[in-house]
Amino acid sequence: MKSIQEAAKLSPNFKIFIHHVYEYQKGVRDLVLHTMNSDEENMVKDVLKRKKIDYFIQKVTEKKINIFFGDRRCVNVIKSFENHSLSKLTDEQDFMLGIMLGYDRMIQYERYLKKIGATNPSVPFQLNDEVTKKKLYVV
Repeated sequence: MKSIQEAAKLSPNFKIFIHHVYEYQKGVRDLVLHTMNSDEENMVKDVLKRKKIDYFIQKVTEKKINIFFGDRRCVNVIKSFENHSLSKLTDEQDFMLGIMLGYDRMIQYERYLKKIGATNPSVPFQLNDEVTKKKLYVV
């Protein structure tokens, strides 16, 4: 355990990371996505290894990283995405990520339906478009 003086020296973002670890350990979250300065990467790895929490670190820029950590199954899903850039996720990957991060399910459903072409998510969706059919089903 760090002394009060050592803890006071931690960046505010690292303190938020520590709080996310606490939430994961208490069962509030299955998966956490935390973006932070890459200078703190080694400290993050040390904490997660010491607590035996699975993680995946994604470089965003030279100075910024995304840390995904939590349940091994969730982390493995993230690792399975071919392109790890969040801006390049498929609609399905984006939907899965949102659900794993605990975003409001109804909002995720509506968001996904809009992305695949449903203009009004609250009415029955008709699969008239062949491209959409192939995307959703193996034909």
